[in-house]
Amino acid sequence: MHYSPQEKFEIIKLVENSDLGVIRTLRELKVNKTTFYKWYHAYSEKGYEGLKRKQSDRPTAWNKINEADRDKVVEIALEQPELSSRELAWHITDKYNYYISESSVYRILKENDLISTPAFRIMSASDSFDQKTTRPNQMWQTDFTYFKIFGWGWYYLSTVLDDYSRFIVSWKLCSHMKAENVIETLDEALLTTGLGDNPPKLLSDNGSCYISHELKDYLFEQNMKHVRGRPLHPQTQGKIERYHKSMKNVVKLDNYFSPGQLEEKLNEFVQYYNYARYHESLNNLTPAEVYFGKAEKKLNQRKQTKIKTLKARKKQNQKFNVNLN
Repeated sequence: MHYSPQEKFEIIKLVENSDLGVIRTLRELKVNKTTFYKWYHAYSEKGYEGLKRKQSDRPTAWNKINEADRDKVVEIALEQPELSSRELAWHITDKYNYYISESSVYRILKENDLISTPAFRIMSASDSFDQKTTRPNQMWQTDFTYFKIFGWGWYYLSTVLDDYSRFIVSWKLCSHMKAENVIETLDEALLTTGLGDNPPKLLSDNGSCYISHELKDYLFEQNMKHVRGRPLHPQTQGKIERYHKSMKNVVKLDNYFSPGQLEEKLNEFVQYYNYARYHESLNNLTPAEVYFGKAEKKLNQRKQTKIKTLKARKKQNQKFNVNLN
């Protein structure tokens, strides 16, 4: 771990003023004794300046990011505080046509005390369905989740998610959790996608609305094959469960006093999730880019951006090293 000169100085003062003794104080601070005495001798000889890291005489690394670009990363991070360092790296690559690695963004933000992890980023992905999909609209996942609205009671969100791309195909806020509500959500999904003649397979849990005769008859009429997850094994629908967690950790930050208010917020989140949110399991693409077949083009663009950026960075650093000599 690297300590700043100020941190080294504060540790030295803590040790000097401690009643516990040097060794015990260093143990409490988790600082190596040899390292501390190295700092202490440097501080004794040169004062605060002695605590600064020595500048290397080695040539600048060929891919070092210059100060102007580092400042630009900080500026963009302040403009987009909701983005994690991973998302920010790809946002910069896509929007500014400048490649920068996730680790570089993380280091720059950490150096500027800008690292923060939103609550909706902290969950690990659930296990996936054992029969992997290979294209969009091959299988849809559907499930309900619920919200309590002040003065209105419980409302239920029915969602249809594309298994391959994680794209939200359709959703509907309902006052009940019945087969008719599932059917309405599926009707909208089939209508908007135009897949009535070639519907995907449907994956659901074993809730009463999903095992009802009403839904069974509907799916038979639509020629949709229905697959249900194993009881007490929610990982089967890991993708839609993960979506619900991500969505709720954002949407439930506010209070809602009517179904209309909640629908407005849900619509806002779905648009963000489908078209703007970089998904780590999708090569940091958005669900929409994968769903609408734009993934390969975007990945090729990023590859060219990376080549162009690294070539320019190498040339810039070589010129800097020549001027030093």
